[in-house]
Amino acid sequence: MPHPGRRDDLHALAAPRRLAVDEHMFTAEGLPGTFRLQLFTAPGARTVAVATQVPGEGMGLTNGAERYAGAVWEKHCPDQEVPPVWVERQLWPQGSRQEVRFRRVVFAGADGYRPSGPRWKAITHEELQDLVGAPVATDRGSGYVPRPAEPEPRLVFEEFAVARLGRPDPFREPGCMPAGVRWWRRWARQLLPDRGARACCWYHGGDWHTVSAMALDVLRRSRTQKLEAEDMEEFAVAHAAAAGATDWETEALTTLFSIGDAIQPDSEIGYINGQHRSQALLEAGVRRTVVLRHLHET
Repeated sequence: MPHPGRRDDLHALAAPRRLAVDEHMFTAEGLPGTFRLQLFTAPGARTVAVATQVPGEGMGLTNGAERYAGAVWEKHCPDQEVPPVWVERQLWPQGSRQEVRFRRVVFAGADGYRPSGPRWKAITHEELQDLVGAPVATDRGSGYVPRPAEPEPRLVFEEFAVARLGRPDPFREPGCMPAGVRWWRRWARQLLPDRGARACCWYHGGDWHTVSAMALDVLRRSRTQKLEAEDMEEFAVAHAAAAGATDWETEALTTLFSIGDAIQPDSEIGYINGQHRSQALLEAGVRRTVVLRHLHET
């Protein structure tokens, strides 16, 4: 059942809109990705934008929320004082444990055409259609054009010393996670580890020492069975269940073995993925964890 406050918020924004734009390969100069854009408008009502994306289109909708919403705002409704109501739908591959759903992104503010401070709220398909007063497509659209295929890298999960991770720069910098962990602090935490959980955010919501120990155990066991990287997520979930892991521990362990969500350090840019979890691991003083490598064979 929707929370009363959220229902009232959506009710205040609801209006009979029309589908003004259905662009199956939306992009703009400088954007690191593409997505399907459904834009719903009505005189005197705030524009609603629905972005739908599949993996392999560049930066994901969650990581690119500010840039993507800003580009749509600037191109399609530049005269409005606030960004469009932004709703995202990330389509995960069949068999993925990650849930496909609509999520409304509420921004705390904006500077020019760059929204900031995103927060995600669940919204059902029915609530979304009530909000716009029109049907909303749930798929990627027939006009989707996949990127040209590149040689597939070999994916390998491997053990990694946490202290060797690059300095994280959590791009939204929540109050509990300022940018980066200085070298002296990460080494101090190695001597005085922190196993406490906090209520500030998901990343600080449990003991990464326990999760990383499970991850290393999963890695060792998987090698005796010669599992491929694509099979590791399911294997990790089964291991967590057998170990009596908590819901948070299971979810955290799953992210470490998810092909689309694992920590992926990169020597040139620092990280392909996983900056927030890396920061939490460094702050906790975890010594070793599991990362994903993309090995390009020549």
